Amino acid sequence: MTDFEIRRATAEDISAIVAMLADDHLGTRRESPEDLAPYRTAFERLDREPNQHLVVAVRDGRTVGTLQLTVVPGLSRRGATRSIIEAVRIHAGERGNGLGTELIAWAVEESRRQGCALVQLTSDATRVDAHRFYERLGFEASHIGFKLPLA
Repeated sequence: MTDFEIRRATAEDISAIVAMLADDHLGTRRESPEDLAPYRTAFERLDREPNQHLVVAVRDGRTVGTLQLTVVPGLSRRGATRSIIEAVRIHAGERGNGLGTELIAWAVEESRRQGCALVQLTSDATRVDAHRFYERLGFEASHIGFKLPLA
């Protein structure tokens, strides 16, 4: 499947990205597509950071997928750099046709290009279909994640 382009997100993509973030049982509770101001502020911060890679998949001029790849230098694992994949979303009309696989493959290859020794991601415990998807791609559920909301 190569009828789409993966490119760095621009401010013009914010609305489409937020719509995809909001389009599931978790996103409807935590996203606010009707007020893009906080997303624009966050995008400006992301866009200035060289280790942040917010990308979109575009087909026929439509934003159909997105993810954020963060490159994190570290001391553990003998000074290894790792990457973190976050906020993977595929437009509802595009799911099941391999786009998600291609987007993750892009993130893994970009991680290699950036010199990363490890790619990691988290997925909400309720997203069992996503867990199967990531395991099919070779990811292992090797750790337990913890979160502490600060808001």
